[in-house]
Amino acid sequence: MRSSLFEEAAENDQPGMSLQNRKMVRVRLDGGEFHARQGSMVAYQGRVDFAYKGSGMKRFLKKAFTGEGLSLMTVTGAGDVFLARDAWDVHLVDLEGDSITVNAENVLAFESGLDWDISRVEGAGMVAGGLFNTVFTGHGRIAVACLGSPVLIGVDQPTYADTQSVVAWSTSLRTGVRRTAKAGALIGRGSGEAFQISFEGQGFVLVQASEGPPQPPAQG
Repeated sequence: MRSSLFEEAAENDQPGMSLQNRKMVRVRLDGGEFHARQGSMVAYQGRVDFAYKGSGMKRFLKKAFTGEGLSLMTVTGAGDVFLARDAWDVHLVDLEGDSITVNAENVLAFESGLDWDISRVEGAGMVAGGLFNTVFTGHGRIAVACLGSPVLIGVDQPTYADTQSVVAWSTSLRTGVRRTAKAGALIGRGSGEAFQISFEGQGFVLVQASEGPPQPPAQG
């Protein structure tokens, strides 16, 4: 039997967390563990266990108050685990003692050595949906899923982004909320077009080519 598919889709042989292709992450476990978005496993081999990961009381209270949607599972054992999210594009970010803020909708998986916490965008209050995101700090790798190819915008002047299109940004940036001058002006792509996240300082903002997954219609 012969097909170019067998070469193009062949399993890679790299240790740890690596890209299998643009849409999928492969994690090789050797008795360790990592954390992943609940429901993101598409296949696995070996002796692997999946368990719900509690967020801890402090983070649990934040999630209950903010609705922050980072529901995790802890993956342990020895084997290979393949992860994906609805064929979104996947990118790997390596932290080297620094930190990054990521929209919880875009977190696919991360190594257990990283610290994480839920943080509120300064100035957001309870407007524009709360605007809470997840801050990762330390040494380790994060798999970030983007709906569409993202653009990395260097911030050296005031920068604004749709609240539902922002994937991640430098924690060194000062953030806030900007309201469109006319509340009815639909200038963005998300459902909260009257508000944008503002960024000032030196750093970067990663923005995806979509406002996120479609929301279910409201029940009458």
